Amino acid sequence: MRWAGAVLAVGSACGFAFSGPMAKYLVAGGMTPVEAVWVRLAGSGVLMVLVLGLFRPGALRIARSRWTFVGLYALTAVAAVQTLFFVAVTRLPVGIALLLVSMAPVLVVAWVRLVRRLRLPRSAYAGAVVAVAGLAIVVEAWREIRLDGLGLATGLLAAACSAGYFLMNESFGDEVDPLALIAWGTVGATVVLAPPASPWDLPWEAFRTSVAPGGVELPVLVAYLLMVVAGTVLPYVWGVHAVRRLSAAVAATMGTIEVIAGAVMAWGFLGETLGAFQIAGGVVVLCGAVLARRSQHAPDRVLA
Repeated sequence: MRWAGAVLAVGSACGFAFSGPMAKYLVAGGMTPVEAVWVRLAGSGVLMVLVLGLFRPGALRIARSRWTFVGLYALTAVAAVQTLFFVAVTRLPVGIALLLVSMAPVLVVAWVRLVRRLRLPRSAYAGAVVAVAGLAIVVEAWREIRLDGLGLATGLLAAACSAGYFLMNESFGDEVDPLALIAWGTVGATVVLAPPASPWDLPWEAFRTSVAPGGVELPVLVAYLLMVVAGTVLPYVWGVHAVRRLSAAVAATMGTIEVIAGAVMAWGFLGETLGAFQIAGGVVVLCGAVLARRSQHAPDRVLA
């Protein structure tokens, strides 16, 4: 289907955006952001392994030659993105940190052009630039401009790892099942993030409470289950298949819709306001996504 890849990319972006508001319920229940990230990945990894183990056990087998790739995927595309973004947020204004991480489409386009030596359609370049410009408007990047060396470095590294997520989804080949890649990727990230998260000290009693961090009151356990299923597992599954149907460059640019979707969901669940800049920037981001989508069927050319 012609539009299947675009629908999957938008669905993935909206799903990842859904995890943010749900994570706020966990934090309001007494967890730290690092603990919320850890339980999110742990629950997602366990769920994926159990489902595949019951219905497609053969998919969990990874050829020895691909163990290194899966390990790097877990480390960079999952664990590093989460950890580096958290560090960036603690050192920079949230809007600036979001903008830095959302530079991923530009990095993907640069990698495809400079490393893979492919000349992409002009709409792919334009879409990436327009989308990032729209995000700058959404987060009002001109406000609270406060640069911190460590925050700037971790934000850019998070963008690079996010770009790696799209590039690796495009290149793992048919010998690795996409669902197994996600399952072992989240399990590996859970192991990597265990020391900073200290799961042995988690406030498990938080799951027995109900909170209303903004507008809608929910049991923390319900918010957690929604975050795992609708905000992690499904977006990862849809995201992998979106990249395979589109390309890393197109999917990364369409993924910037996540910031807009997150703002809308925060408005609905948490009562956060949407200002004129968020609405205007959202329109610009959507224009960038449309431009990127137009490049899907244009042929790439190898540079001489």
